[in-house]
Amino acid sequence: MLITGFFGVVALLSWALFLLALFAFVDAAIHREDAYRAADKNSKPFWLVILGIAAVVMKLFSVLSFLPVIGLVAVIVYMVDVRPAVRAASGRGGGRGSWRRNRGSSSDGPYGPYNGRR
Repeated sequence: MLITGFFGVVALLSWALFLLALFAFVDAAIHREDAYRAADKNSKPFWLVILGIAAVVMKLFSVLSFLPVIGLVAVIVYMVDVRPAVRAASGRGGGRGSWRRNRGSSSDGPYGPYNGRR
């Protein structure tokens, strides 16, 4: 009974990791090629191939083997490093607090910040 429960948890973990890799693949496919270049990251086809292979490996192999761990590392690198940079380069959100940075100051005039009579 304990072994059955363990393999049930492993199966759920496998599905969760596959869905994460699938989400990363779809997210990489949505962004434009020039956003990757503007963010100074590898090209869009590179990330599509890497994330596609990671999703297939996570679906075909058990989480307990070594290959899904390599795929998980690739997905984590994309989600933590590449995705925020590409989103910021394409103008889709800039991370936490971006609305504060883009809002401007209360002393901004129509042509920039107002500094008094200096």
